[in-house]
Amino acid sequence: MASTETSTHCPYCALQCGMKLRPVTDGTVVEVVERTEFPVNRGALCGKGRTAPAVLAAGVRLTGPLVRDEGGELAPASWDEALGRIADGLRGTRAEHGADAVGVFGGGGLTNEKAYALGKFARVVLGTSQIDYNGRFCMSSAAAAHQRAFGLDRGLPFPLEDIPRTGCVILVGSNLAETMPPALRYLTELKENGGRLIVIDPRRTRTAEQADLHLAPRPGTDLALALGMLHLVVADGRVDEEFVHTRTNGWDGARAGAMAHWPELVERLTGVPVPQLREAVEMFCGAGTGMVLTARGPEQQAKGTDTVGAWINFCLATGRAGRPLSGYGCLTGQGNGQGGREHGQKADQLPGYRKLTDPLARRHVAGVWGVDPDSLPGPGRSAYELLDALGRDVRSLLVMGSNPVVSAPHAGHVEERLRSLDFLAVADVVLSETAALADVVLPVTQWAEESGTTTSLEGRVLLRQRAVMPPDGVRSDLEVLEALAGLLGHGKGFPSDPEEVFDELRRASAGGPADYAGITYARIAAEDGVFWPCPDEGHAGTPRLFLERFATDDGRARFVPVTHRAAAEETDAEYPVVLTTGRVVSQYQSGAQTRRVAELNAAAPGPFVELHPRLAERIGVAEGEAVAVTSRRGRAVAPARITVTIRQDTVFMPFHWPGEGRANSLTNPALDPVSRMPEFKVCAVRVEAAG
Repeated sequence: MASTETSTHCPYCALQCGMKLRPVTDGTVVEVVERTEFPVNRGALCGKGRTAPAVLAAGVRLTGPLVRDEGGELAPASWDEALGRIADGLRGTRAEHGADAVGVFGGGGLTNEKAYALGKFARVVLGTSQIDYNGRFCMSSAAAAHQRAFGLDRGLPFPLEDIPRTGCVILVGSNLAETMPPALRYLTELKENGGRLIVIDPRRTRTAEQADLHLAPRPGTDLALALGMLHLVVADGRVDEEFVHTRTNGWDGARAGAMAHWPELVERLTGVPVPQLREAVEMFCGAGTGMVLTARGPEQQAKGTDTVGAWINFCLATGRAGRPLSGYGCLTGQGNGQGGREHGQKADQLPGYRKLTDPLARRHVAGVWGVDPDSLPGPGRSAYELLDALGRDVRSLLVMGSNPVVSAPHAGHVEERLRSLDFLAVADVVLSETAALADVVLPVTQWAEESGTTTSLEGRVLLRQRAVMPPDGVRSDLEVLEALAGLLGHGKGFPSDPEEVFDELRRASAGGPADYAGITYARIAAEDGVFWPCPDEGHAGTPRLFLERFATDDGRARFVPVTHRAAAEETDAEYPVVLTTGRVVSQYQSGAQTRRVAELNAAAPGPFVELHPRLAERIGVAEGEAVAVTSRRGRAVAPARITVTIRQDTVFMPFHWPGEGRANSLTNPALDPVSRMPEFKVCAVRVEAAG
């Protein structure tokens, strides 16, 4: 048995904590060992990271292909049969209904190599425009706002190590204590260094408990709150006029929008008292340097792009952007949410964060791929729009690394659409709720069984290294795409070696906004990751963006005028309560993997409805009793968790579980007009005792 330890990274969130894996028993099982030298987490791991190897066990994960038999049941099959069925299904749909009748749905947990190969497979082999991924549900609103304001999207334009050294952090709609526990240390160190922390969240979460000031707005009013705070910046003479004059454009329009949101109006809209608004502005502007960090709370709204834009305007007006220890950043959620959208599985993008509609971008990428630029399809549907089209315009679907039956908004409808398909194939580690509906299920390798790169929320490109061999009946996603491409007439161009794929990705991204050309596996391993952009191997990488100029044509940041508007669905007499959703520390995303780990299930065994004691009294439920939550789209039932840490007009449900406690049975698929992000974070519901 080998005694070496393999340096790698956690398979879960975008923090991508460093860890080591040590073989145990016969070398087919590994245990997690601290990797204290990795700078992001310095050895610290949450329960999910510590228990990640549990999903490697044969009794937990898939170990052989499954195909649906004549009786309608999934049954074991050979790889040849399974791959042949998929090729026939995709080929038949194309022949009968056209290339765009075939869809591809990817995942924000796929490595950069897989995301790149999947986008190439869709556009070159299938010829379809119908490809998107679940990262659309993660930080697409922040990405769109980044592009509008800065000309470039990278979740954090500075490394995490800068956070403890700034003067004040405003954390909007993020509960780091539950979602990224090892990152909480940066906020702790901020306060130890004399910095201040403001948390904006409708719940008094474990993270909000750490704050110097907690603002609890009504869900869906974050945009009004940001505008009200910018109004006070202007009214109190706190605008950094020199920065605005020399490094930005468009201030007059943004200022006019903010001045229409006077403090008393904002208090009525948000429920946040005017004195708290003033205190927040004074605390932030008086600190000298500052950062605003947003997460899914303000972003997963039908006005998420404008909401993030309002916070960016706030940073620009106060001179807290493009300077050391200051700026706006987004806390990306999924493990490779950043890299996943940079390299081609998003409906409108080509590798290197190039636009699919840009003729020069098409020519460059087509040259790397060896195809005619005119053969590449144009932009396709966004994630929810693609799922909504299933069984109608899109007749067959290939899913890799996603579980939309649990994770998509209006999930009952999405499940119906998946069931209506002519053909569904799913490649996954476990038999997820989505895989259980498939005609063919392919078992694929996990992070410890394969090598590949991911890009963290900092823009740091990292290398996960294989520590153990997969079971005999399991193949990598790259091997799957190589085999399918061959069966569909493309015997070359889809290598299964991840480093070979990455080298091609480097060429495809060269010269693009997300330029990886100078990043190699060897450099990543030697340097604890490399920050993009990195245009050549002599380049040091770019930990901090925008310090000299923004990525716009003229180098100036752009203010974008925005104004508050109501949520897509307001409360009324029939649905008088607001539902918001989120995560708990011991589960992850749709729970497809974490719900199979005994230790995590013991800590978080099932869904719940968090509600205020006065609401609980009004509907007549006690702690632990079943509560029914009903929206215009569906109904969910889960035990009551009664607490004073939530607003009286709001209930909270975590979204990790299927079945009758599925929170996304309720959520609203109303889309942001720019990012096409669904409004997960706010919808109108009725709450009552389930009896």
